[in-house]
Amino acid sequence: MQAEVPLLTFVIPCLNESRTLSSVIADCYEGGRACGCPFEVIVADNGSTDGSQEIAQSAGAHVVDVPIRGYGAALLAGIRAAKGTYILMGDADSTYEFAQAGQFLGKLQQGYDLVMGNRFKGRIAPGAMPLLHRHLGNPVLSALGRLFFGIKIGDFHCGLRGFNRDAILALNLHCSGMEFASEMVIKSSLMDLRTAEIPTNLWPNPPGRIPHLKTWRDGWRHLKFMLSFSPKFSFLPFTGLLLLMALALLFSFGLGLPPFSGPSTLVFAFSCLVACIGIVSDYLSTREMLYSEYPMRRSGISQRVDSLLGLNRGTDRIFKIAGISAFMSSAGFVALLVFWLQGSLSSRMSSLVTFVTCASLLLSISAYLTAAKISTYRNLHPKSSNANVIKAHVELDK
Repeated sequence: MQAEVPLLTFVIPCLNESRTLSSVIADCYEGGRACGCPFEVIVADNGSTDGSQEIAQSAGAHVVDVPIRGYGAALLAGIRAAKGTYILMGDADSTYEFAQAGQFLGKLQQGYDLVMGNRFKGRIAPGAMPLLHRHLGNPVLSALGRLFFGIKIGDFHCGLRGFNRDAILALNLHCSGMEFASEMVIKSSLMDLRTAEIPTNLWPNPPGRIPHLKTWRDGWRHLKFMLSFSPKFSFLPFTGLLLLMALALLFSFGLGLPPFSGPSTLVFAFSCLVACIGIVSDYLSTREMLYSEYPMRRSGISQRVDSLLGLNRGTDRIFKIAGISAFMSSAGFVALLVFWLQGSLSSRMSSLVTFVTCASLLLSISAYLTAAKISTYRNLHPKSSNANVIKAHVELDK
């Protein structure tokens, strides 16, 4: 390892890994030398009691003591302590090959922000991955990640990954447990960071080692994080389907087509409309919080949403939608009063007017609350430029 400022930092979270740590650090040195660039090795120790810290220091690694327990907490501390422009992280149990550092660094220098290893495209040695993880847990969670977030990654939870330090710090990652792995990938997708994959191998744990990963507990934590943090894709595509279904039911009721001529048709149509408006409102509020808080390269869909709703110029257009909808609902109530005076409140046309009136009132309230929440958030969290956010992170960590 050279004395100049490193280009690459190896970050290894560690908790009682005395049997394998020295060989893992040696593997990092092999990978670093092969890259032909200045590098450093950081071991983020999470409270080891088996001499792992001393082993790491004697092997030439810089040890960062992390008092907060957890995989994510250890990695965050190691990333913040790193001096390299690029980071390659991996476990301390000798299951990954840090000698692949050159492949990861090459992709990062091409402009990718996050480079994931893919164990399914490489080799998974016999006994290296439990069958439950290999055929159920990892494939299902990876598929949900691709569905919810549009992430084109085949191995969502590979522990060997390289990334641009400043880009990842700017995501403001905070999960302290195993779900940190999901948080990094998900936020990278939401912020439109460039990602790539590299085939990597996975080797078995050394005999007698008890894995830190708890299948059901950590699997649930990953799933819960995905379900609660998916404003970009999860339910949004269904809004179009819900809206079409509501309009089709309303049209069928208006024509008196059986079996859609009864009041239950309007109830179901209105339920679809409520769900549609609720999902869009939640999407806009969550998206505003995400895209105002973290720097990103704006994607086409984000720009189109801003342009359509006028969010790039404030929230006036959404407030106007609320006002127009409120006027329509008021006019609807007047029309219903006329139907009542004429004794035709039970007619089919009256039912349709009632539907439109209630839908307008719902849209008015929802649009107003959405615009109000976005305006309040913008006032409390003024947007910063990407450069200023990243600079603040770097200066803080120094």
